[in-house]
Amino acid sequence: MTSIKQVSLGVHDDKRAGQFWQQALGYVRRPPRFEGDDWIVLEPPSGERGVAIAMDTSESPAQEFPRVHFDLDAGGRDLDEEVARLVALGAQRVDWQHYPDSLSLGERPYVVLADPEGNRFCVEGNRRG
Repeated sequence: MTSIKQVSLGVHDDKRAGQFWQQALGYVRRPPRFEGDDWIVLEPPSGERGVAIAMDTSESPAQEFPRVHFDLDAGGRDLDEEVARLVALGAQRVDWQHYPDSLSLGERPYVVLADPEGNRFCVEGNRRG
């Protein structure tokens, strides 16, 4: 069966974006494949599950309603604590008008953020309080 090997993300400042996503996800930078390879590729640490993220510079602007975006899971951390951690790393809160008025049984709340490059992503999790 086919699987996703990596997701490629266009950014203006690949070093800034790479640093943010490395800290946000706890990923490690993959060594360049060849001399002059300037793509920044982050992957889960050895033995961890996850999909690699490749970043290269792009002049395209970040989209307000992107067709593709990351959905993160806060794991065992409180959703609001995880959002605060990501904001401290450089993420920005997004004024999102489309949050549901109520959650269905089994649904968890989420927050829409943008990385330092303006690429939007969601963080889902539980709130303790």
